[in-house]
Amino acid sequence: MFLNNSFGKTMDLLHRSMDVGILRHEVLANNMANVGTDHFKRSDLTFETALKAALDSENPAGKFPAHRPDSERADFAKQRVDYSTVRPKKVLDFLTTSKSNGNNVDPDVEASKALHNQLIYQLMTQVASSHYNQINLVLRG
Repeated sequence: MFLNNSFGKTMDLLHRSMDVGILRHEVLANNMANVGTDHFKRSDLTFETALKAALDSENPAGKFPAHRPDSERADFAKQRVDYSTVRPKKVLDFLTTSKSNGNNVDPDVEASKALHNQLIYQLMTQVASSHYNQINLVLRG
């Protein structure tokens, strides 16, 4: 109903980001649960950079179009990506090893990331609540 305006898009982005926050919490909890497991590799989610790239591709304001004198040259212009097609991806960290048993989970780092994720999630819920309160004020007025 509201997806064709800025309110709808903002709320959709908040909803998607909050879903990713819940998934990230599950991944971090899994990492913490396996802190003593031999050869366990920590996981993380990638989402925000792909979402930013998709949002940037929707409105290439201020950018000049690529000059192509003939049709045989490759098209190097960025393709438009719909932000709603961006999905979180779970990635394994194979590059670091913090323990002699091959496990790379650092409980302090995971706890810090979990706290950061929780604070971001709370911020997003407050923003969503604020948006709905503004709509409520307009409808009452």
